[in-house]
Amino acid sequence: MTESIHRLAITAGEPAGIGPDLCVQIAQQNHSCEMVVIADAKLLAARAQQLNLPLEIIPFQGNIPHRKIPHRAGILPVLDIPLADSVQPGRLNKKNSTMVLKTIDAAINGCKKNLFDALITGPIHKGIINEAGIAFTGHTEYLAQQTGGHPVMMLATEGLRVALVTTHLPLKAVSAAITRESLTQVIDVLVQDLYLKLGINKPNILVCGLNPHAGEDGHLGSEEIEVITPVLQGFRDRGVNVQGPLSADTLFTADTLKQADVVLAMYHDQGLPVLKHMGFGKAVNITLGLPVIRTSVDHGTALALAGTGQARADSLSYAVSIADDMVRHMKIQQSQPVA
Repeated sequence: MTESIHRLAITAGEPAGIGPDLCVQIAQQNHSCEMVVIADAKLLAARAQQLNLPLEIIPFQGNIPHRKIPHRAGILPVLDIPLADSVQPGRLNKKNSTMVLKTIDAAINGCKKNLFDALITGPIHKGIINEAGIAFTGHTEYLAQQTGGHPVMMLATEGLRVALVTTHLPLKAVSAAITRESLTQVIDVLVQDLYLKLGINKPNILVCGLNPHAGEDGHLGSEEIEVITPVLQGFRDRGVNVQGPLSADTLFTADTLKQADVVLAMYHDQGLPVLKHMGFGKAVNITLGLPVIRTSVDHGTALALAGTGQARADSLSYAVSIADDMVRHMKIQQSQPVA
């Protein structure tokens, strides 16, 4: 059977940041998938000129059937979402915040209509969106609102995957957010999507404790005893490979990580600093638990680098590659006969 070509939507993110630069940069190489960038077409053309990179923009119209073709270097299909106001590299303009959200909406709608097989999101600036009067916590939460499902944030780099039980919460709110129900839901999503979207059957999951030394038998906190351990035992009784709760300060060692398909951290800054230390700029943010496949870069808007040619597109390239791989795995699993 001939392997199909997948069409991936890429949102360029904050127009004053490096997102448009990265889209222009990855367009310079051939890719086995088809890439459609969702952004202001004139902005991309201007940024390409600024970077002194050749770029031919082809308008992409979602209401007209298109045969999927692999990406050709220097040619970029663009679904044009015009800017609301002018933009200068490195200077945020809150008037363009609605345009940023429109690009995400266009990608989501395209995935829902099977126009796109997956979406890859460029970096956005949460602060400027909120300054525009739009309550916005982050990409992950916004995608969940628009698509349903239970999102689980997972970052991956070579040799390590880290998923999170809670995401963008203040530290004082983390403990209350970790309940037996929420932890069970996260692990269910991990087990299902690691198989469906990444082809990992019966993954080995290492689970961090919440407190130092995983609570020290209750002397440093009771969450491990009251919540985490009972949930993990329930999964072990079902034959799921979960280990923990483990002390995070010794879990992230080379010998321990050799046996892990994924580490499940309790909160954002428990697991992600380790992963970003290992692979910053060469990691990908994956959202599991949604009805659409979504990956993203592992970095922010880097306003100071916008338009300078100094931004590196490694993370975006990796996000495209992983998304393409996830689509392939999901199509394989969905084609299997039901037992």
